[in-house]
Amino acid sequence: MGLIQNILAVIVVLGLLVTFHEFGHFWVARRCGVKVLRFSVGFGKPLWSRFDRHGTEFAVAAIPLGGYVKMLDEREAPVPAEQLDQAFNRKSVWQRIAIVSAGPLANFLLAIVAYWVLFVAGTSTVAPVVGQVQPGSPAAQAGLQQGHEITAVQEQPVRSWEDISLKLVAAIGASGELAFEARESAESTPRSYRIPVEDYLVRQNPPQPLASLGIVPWQPEFPAVLGQVVEGEAAASAGLQPGDEILSVNGEAVRDWMHFVNMVRGSAGETLTVDVSREGRRESVSLTPGRNVIEDGTEIGYIGAGVEPVSWPEEYRREIRYGPLEAVGQAISRTGDMTLLTLDAIRKMLVGLISPSNLSGPITIAQVAGDSARTGLEAFVSFLAYLSISLGVLNLLPIPVLDGGHLLYYFIEAVRGRPVSEQVQAIGLRIGLAMVGTLMLMALYFDLMRLW
Repeated sequence: MGLIQNILAVIVVLGLLVTFHEFGHFWVARRCGVKVLRFSVGFGKPLWSRFDRHGTEFAVAAIPLGGYVKMLDEREAPVPAEQLDQAFNRKSVWQRIAIVSAGPLANFLLAIVAYWVLFVAGTSTVAPVVGQVQPGSPAAQAGLQQGHEITAVQEQPVRSWEDISLKLVAAIGASGELAFEARESAESTPRSYRIPVEDYLVRQNPPQPLASLGIVPWQPEFPAVLGQVVEGEAAASAGLQPGDEILSVNGEAVRDWMHFVNMVRGSAGETLTVDVSREGRRESVSLTPGRNVIEDGTEIGYIGAGVEPVSWPEEYRREIRYGPLEAVGQAISRTGDMTLLTLDAIRKMLVGLISPSNLSGPITIAQVAGDSARTGLEAFVSFLAYLSISLGVLNLLPIPVLDGGHLLYYFIEAVRGRPVSEQVQAIGLRIGLAMVGTLMLMALYFDLMRLW
């Protein structure tokens, strides 16, 4: 069932993103007088199609991993003399720039609309209260303590752990100090804390912004009660069921969920005797955790089970909501911040500050899309907005084959007064295909590594 949900979620996400992207090209092309031959969502043989009064074919194709807008163009096929004025290649360079850039801009517009909906409807989060500071850690050296609520990072206000993580990821590679502000209670005045760092998060895989500083977020105690059990994994094979309360492991009483998790992680391949409470009855099962090797080569145990959710106290809940007009500015600001963060992450990956293994391909996108859909509409819309921004940024990179590569040629043409030669464009096409193909293979490889 989870696999089907993941597939459906990624089809919905990619379908929306591709449709908006291609509609951007289509809409501006029509306004510039270019005849559009086909608007296709997906590649391959059309499963459904129809023609409008302008002769444009709208199609949904079999492979839902992209799409395209095919325009009248003398470079692709002969054009009747009476339609030459509608050919893409006959338009001015600035009109061609507008048509090509409209696709990525449509993705940014979609992200703004998605964030606007979230901000108007209101998003729920929890206060970024420190639950624990590891002794001797950078955060401990700076004086941060358990119970402090973080209010600003790098002199920018934050209202959630997500905000903090985004600010910290933007600081990858920093040396010196990270500026934090925190308060002891809701009534107290925030104080400044300077956390020392050296090559912060450089080549850490995966990056752990908070753990690297020694900060553990506060969370309510989670009783050792199973909320979900994954079919085919160790927990299900042992007969464990959702609702089971873990009482003891090999005779040792289990205090809470994390205590149980640590027992499992340290028992890869070992058979454990687990006592559980099920519907008021005490039962005993034999559980053998599977083996999983994490990034640093350490082997840990896993059983394929999750904890039953618990409610957060009201004083830790935060509701972020804006009026319709104020939400416009907030949505544009969030989109701009996420765009700059994405560009900065690409730069840091190119210079070696971020490991290429953080690249994500279709498998990871499907998993995250499915997880966010199961979590709720708020998480799904937020993921859709971020992925739309990523698609817009990726398409604007100056790589032949992508929209950014075409824009590079057109801007050169605008400066020189004549087009880039067909020979140069052909060479660029081969280089672009090689780059994009390599990038896709790398992303798929890292997807498979994460999956295994």
